[in-house]
Amino acid sequence: MKNNNPAEKLLLEISSLPTAAGREDAVIARVAQWVSARSARLGMAGDRHGNLVITRKGFKAAASKKAPLFITAHMDHPAFVVLSAGRTLELEFRGGVQNPYFKGSAVEVIIPGRAPAVAKITALDPAAKPFKRAKAALARPSDAAHIKPGFIARWKFPPAGISNGLAHTHACDDLACVAAALSAYDAISRDPALGHVALLFTRAEEVGFVGAIGAARGGTIPKGSRLVCLECSRSFPHDSPIGAGPIVRVGDRMSVFTPELTNSVSAVAEGYAKEKSAFRFQRKLMPGGVCEASAFSAYGIHSTCVCLPLGNYHNMAGVEAVEAGARSARPGREFVSVADYHGMIELLGAIARRLDAPGHSRLASMEKIWAERGPLLDGAK
Repeated sequence: MKNNNPAEKLLLEISSLPTAAGREDAVIARVAQWVSARSARLGMAGDRHGNLVITRKGFKAAASKKAPLFITAHMDHPAFVVLSAGRTLELEFRGGVQNPYFKGSAVEVIIPGRAPAVAKITALDPAAKPFKRAKAALARPSDAAHIKPGFIARWKFPPAGISNGLAHTHACDDLACVAAALSAYDAISRDPALGHVALLFTRAEEVGFVGAIGAARGGTIPKGSRLVCLECSRSFPHDSPIGAGPIVRVGDRMSVFTPELTNSVSAVAEGYAKEKSAFRFQRKLMPGGVCEASAFSAYGIHSTCVCLPLGNYHNMAGVEAVEAGARSARPGREFVSVADYHGMIELLGAIARRLDAPGHSRLASMEKIWAERGPLLDGAK
């Protein structure tokens, strides 16, 4: 059945694009196309690391009373990059996937202008530096003539699709969030009062937040900015279930994010949920990985995270059962709840509109309590 929902179409399209750390070209091109279609009001610039910044045209940060607010997401996903091609391919894997998922698994090499070439992983060197290396035998040796070093290879999956309320696709992490950011910003950027809100799309997150570190060190982000980093984070069914709403992520395995900003985003989500009975959200630590908000926070930039609970994290199908020894390891499409995805888009709009409104300061809440109940302690001995 044809999907006519623009946000869902964008989700399936963008999350199907081939991408790898340092080879985000297809995603960059698609984002540029999206901005070009809105060139009357939007502009896009790349920093010297290839990160993308999308802003409303004509906005002057220096003249605004509101601190810049960036919605961020990364454009890469764990994948292979071809090192050499012959009957057997030598591949470098950029990202974090457990070793049992490699040997014997099918991959496809993306060849511009041609159908992908299919190959099978025959060997893995997990100790290779800087990244794991694998060998793969081509199903058709003649395909080697069309494959060049630098081409992307990825696990071979069926096309993306939506079923039973779940979007199954190659790379939800983090391309579902790129799509959510674009969908939210399409509406945000139409409001002249929200010119201080911008998008930041980073590169090479899966190999150590390299693009985020470059943006933090290199002046890409103006002083005083606030960052809401979007992420897809491994779901734990009994703690962060898929379908229970997007998650205000207070921290990760490495750190706790900027408390004041996290609390303000939580307050926005709480207020929005009171007004919209159908809106659901969660507030969780999410210790299953590390988010760019930790990298930005390390450089003193006020950062927090909103994430989608993710199934088949990093394409590791049934990872809990594999870790428990209850099933064999085979790659699978990642998946997120479509309702959670729409909830993220809604929440981003609410954050853009309400983050600077009075009443979201925890200090203000404490002062209100003091004003009302402080007299209880008058004259206390």
